Amino acid sequence: MTFEDYTQPVKILVTGATGQVGSAIVQGADDEPFFSVVGLGPKELDITSQEQIREKLDLYLPDYVINCAGFNGVDAAQHEHERCYAVNAEGVEKLAAACGDLSIPVVHLSSDFVFDGHYDSGYREDDEVSPLGVYGDSKWQGEEALRRVLPQHLILRASWVFSESGNNFVTRTLERARSQLEIKAVNDRIGNPTAASDLARVVLAMLKQIHNGAEAWGTYHYCGAEVTNRYSFCKEIISLAMGYEELAMEKLTSVSASHYPKEAQRPSSSVLECKKLLNTFGIHQRPWRSDLSEVIRFHYQSRKQALQD
Repeated sequence: MTFEDYTQPVKILVTGATGQVGSAIVQGADDEPFFSVVGLGPKELDITSQEQIREKLDLYLPDYVINCAGFNGVDAAQHEHERCYAVNAEGVEKLAAACGDLSIPVVHLSSDFVFDGHYDSGYREDDEVSPLGVYGDSKWQGEEALRRVLPQHLILRASWVFSESGNNFVTRTLERARSQLEIKAVNDRIGNPTAASDLARVVLAMLKQIHNGAEAWGTYHYCGAEVTNRYSFCKEIISLAMGYEELAMEKLTSVSASHYPKEAQRPSSSVLECKKLLNTFGIHQRPWRSDLSEVIRFHYQSRKQALQD
């Protein structure tokens, strides 16, 4: 790479920039001189609007678009299926078409929910998909639209994403532990927790290699290292939280998923095999436990600051 390349940062536009992964990517890109980043939340860019998409692309002229926009309410999707498909499938197609017209590659975040979860040894990228509900099917339809419309794309499927804020398993567990004497956690759903910041690291590392000439378009998997279940993950969250505050919770009980009937089925296994990413980009999985420790620390730092303000 020449000196000129370093003086002209790679311009990326992140959709869904107020969500867990979107905000982590914006923050990660902000910290690197290699990138110049614009993050747009749903209020700034609704990807279901072709007009808004073209307006923002013409305004910012990015080298790459990273799509983190999505309808992520798994149960809500069963009732709001039109909106879910509009964002997760049709919106992705509109974004891909507009980017294709301007020769802008797209990185798209997808989900383990494209699989039914019956294969607990780890899903590969080429394993047969079989979504259990509207949400998973909408994510699959979005993937297929992107593949059909824009060859220059990266699809990254992730599982069990968590961060220090927003609506995710970590923050929900902390809220329950502050108000409930007993928490029940599922012991028969397994997966690999993945910090949003770790996912951001992977996306940006992939983009660097793509920008430097790697011909590696396609679909990849990434998740944190080490398989666990919801109960054990919950136990680790609470253990770390007890170092920062006294919790109301006195008992953590292990139960089966049948104890919590949901409107939408969840995969019993969200384990993703990440060898393709390692073999193609040389990107290793990072242990989620160390990331969880950092997320809990950031959570309490932010909470303390909010109380002071």
